Amino acid sequence: MPRSTCPVDVASPQFISNAIPNQEPWGRIERPQESIEVNLMIKIDRTKVGAMIFCLCLVAVMALSSAKADDWNNKTVMTFDSPVEVPGVGAQILPAGTYVFKLLNNDGDRNIVQISNQAEDHVFATILAIPNYRLRATGKTVMTFKERGEGQPEAIRAWFYPGKEWGQEFVYSKARALELSKIVNEPVLATPVELPAPAEALKVAPVIAVKPTGEEVAVTEVVQTPPVEVANNASAPTEPTAAALPQTASHLPLVGLVGMLSLGACLGLLFLSKRIA
Repeated sequence: MPRSTCPVDVASPQFISNAIPNQEPWGRIERPQESIEVNLMIKIDRTKVGAMIFCLCLVAVMALSSAKADDWNNKTVMTFDSPVEVPGVGAQILPAGTYVFKLLNNDGDRNIVQISNQAEDHVFATILAIPNYRLRATGKTVMTFKERGEGQPEAIRAWFYPGKEWGQEFVYSKARALELSKIVNEPVLATPVELPAPAEALKVAPVIAVKPTGEEVAVTEVVQTPPVEVANNASAPTEPTAAALPQTASHLPLVGLVGMLSLGACLGLLFLSKRIA
């Protein structure tokens, strides 16, 4: 008996398609649309990498510029838990609080110190100060007169930037300097210029020292100017001592860290971009 056969067209594409669904006979064929999408993603990733590198470099440059400015003006943030007196009209009192001290100029023989609030949008005092090498750093940021009048707050005699070897001694009005001199029984720096005065006037204001008797003496009886080699190195960055409690605005360690992180990030992103390409 003849064997029955089923007439099947093995060459029929319709049969192959039905027998093996979702499988292409000659392997996967890359579609043009997929290639376009991959290239577009590579371009986008490269753009992101470039933008991130630029931002990191910009942050590092801005931080370095800020640190250099702070080293020059000796910006220091200080908090007082009780009122203090500074040069001004009569006995000018700063209430307890946080203040920013910084130099407006750095001429060496006389400097202008500005005291403002923490936000630096309000100036409380603009003060004439003389570098005094006799006032050696003691770990404190401000030095007050040892004695004070009954019921009066302490009067600031000098300001020390952490790490500096000498202080900036404040110059009071002549009338107030005489009063302080009688209290502390020693000469006090004074100026006959009426305070408060603009910075331009303070830069050329005469400075004297007043004894408790009212006698005017040379400034050299109170102030010893820093030696030439010390004064020349005054602008060099120095590391604050461990005893300096106030917060200063120097960010040199932070700048170094940002620079190292930026360099590492840039190298990593460049390597990643090559892998993606």
